[in-house]
Amino acid sequence: MLNIVLFGPPGAGKGTQSNLLIDKYNLVHLSTGDILRSEITEGTKLGLQAKAIMDRGDLVSDDIVIGMISSKLDNNHNAKGFIFDGFPRTSAQAKALDLLLEKKGTSISAMLSLKVEDSELIKRLLERGKNSGREDDKNENIIANRIKEYNNKTAPLKKFYANQKKLSEINGHGSIKNISHNLNTVIDSL
Repeated sequence: MLNIVLFGPPGAGKGTQSNLLIDKYNLVHLSTGDILRSEITEGTKLGLQAKAIMDRGDLVSDDIVIGMISSKLDNNHNAKGFIFDGFPRTSAQAKALDLLLEKKGTSISAMLSLKVEDSELIKRLLERGKNSGREDDKNENIIANRIKEYNNKTAPLKKFYANQKKLSEINGHGSIKNISHNLNTVIDSL
């Protein structure tokens, strides 16, 4: 089973590349944001718990998110693999995901981390903001803060997968086609 953590800062191209990888390798996309919204809409037990927490303005606990991911894995037992998007974001979450996958008889195959300089990320996100309607992609100060949060709080997770010899860093500059080719080369070598 091919299980990929697609990683990188806001604006690195994760969404675009994720869709290409899903199509090429017939993977299931596991976006924690999408899973949360789906569970809430479906009114599942975990979804109702998450909604109550979110309605208070709090973050949903790792236990609830892991429970939702477990449910998604169980509902897609014939999948060839998964792309994890937005989770894990911390070493504690990565350890919890490893334990869950181990119970399911699989593991993370690789973390593919897209590298892009901050100045390019800001340029890309401002351009995306012109078309996306996302307010957080229109304000350079907000964008800079999102990138800073990623660099300070999320980027250190790369060390967790580097220690497992599962980290591959890919240059996120260039054409979509070239970046996709570089990702495919790493995946095909696994």
